Amino acid sequence: MDKRNYRDMWVYIEINEGKIHHVGLELCSEVRRLCDQSGERLIAVVAGEVSEDELDKVRDSGVDGIIRVTGTGYERYNTEAYTNLFTELCFKYRPSAVFVGGTTNGRDFAPRFAARLETGCTSDATELIYNPETTDIEFVEPAAGGKIMAVITIPELRPQVGTIRPGTFKYSPSGRRPEIEELQEEINFPEDKVRSRLLDFSADALDPELDIAGCEVIICVGSAVKDESLPMYRELAKLLGGKLACTRPVVDRELLPYKLQVGQSGVMIKPKLYIGFGISGAVNHVTGVDAETFVAVNTDPSAPIFSYCDYGIVADMDQTCSALISLLKQ
Repeated sequence: MDKRNYRDMWVYIEINEGKIHHVGLELCSEVRRLCDQSGERLIAVVAGEVSEDELDKVRDSGVDGIIRVTGTGYERYNTEAYTNLFTELCFKYRPSAVFVGGTTNGRDFAPRFAARLETGCTSDATELIYNPETTDIEFVEPAAGGKIMAVITIPELRPQVGTIRPGTFKYSPSGRRPEIEELQEEINFPEDKVRSRLLDFSADALDPELDIAGCEVIICVGSAVKDESLPMYRELAKLLGGKLACTRPVVDRELLPYKLQVGQSGVMIKPKLYIGFGISGAVNHVTGVDAETFVAVNTDPSAPIFSYCDYGIVADMDQTCSALISLLKQ
């Protein structure tokens, strides 16, 4: 395979109920940087019906082009239809890389179309690096239970396919390019090839307390937290205008739900303020935190989390939380 025959980096823009999922815009911001380094174009791929107002968000994200796909099979997500869509588009246009948001849908179809193209697919990268010598994308992600950071490449095959979790990168729109090439493609997925069908759809009621991805203040508790102490940490979060979150061991103990788990295997967060109580600082947790101000509280002065934080407090977590509440109530 001659890699020189493959050009341009693609970002899949996921649409839910007519609205663009934020992970697509986050990826546009990051892949714009890679394209500026490689000299390739950033192309957004959009399937199904979407308003011009929503598309303007994509146009303002620094894309050089948009491929809009219409046809049957995209009213709601369907595994076979989206796998077929990207297989056909990649055969026709030969992109060098395809980036897909690591949502439930993205994780479902990305490895499927990669397999059909006989190329590689990585998942949950926390960093993307362009190597100018090899023209490969280096996908950096935690491995071995978060103990090491692995660098994964797809050196011989194209396109390079990767899924990235929502919240991994910040959305920083670079503005609209002087010229944006917009292409229309009609790809109809035959009804007789549909193996799974959505018969009904019902959205769960959203509990705002479980939506921590965009929260500006996060109070995060680790494995040392006591069940009876949780109300105190909720109070501190409320006083600071934030929300309570946790690490994986807390979820494993069933003290808090999975949607509040921060880290590589949970929610990636980018708050203005993060305060971690009783958290050791495992790589798979701290790689999920990109805070403007990072505060750590732990009784162990050698805890790894102190290597990542801006401010460290060596003290009992409950006593520190109680003292902060008292100060805020003064």
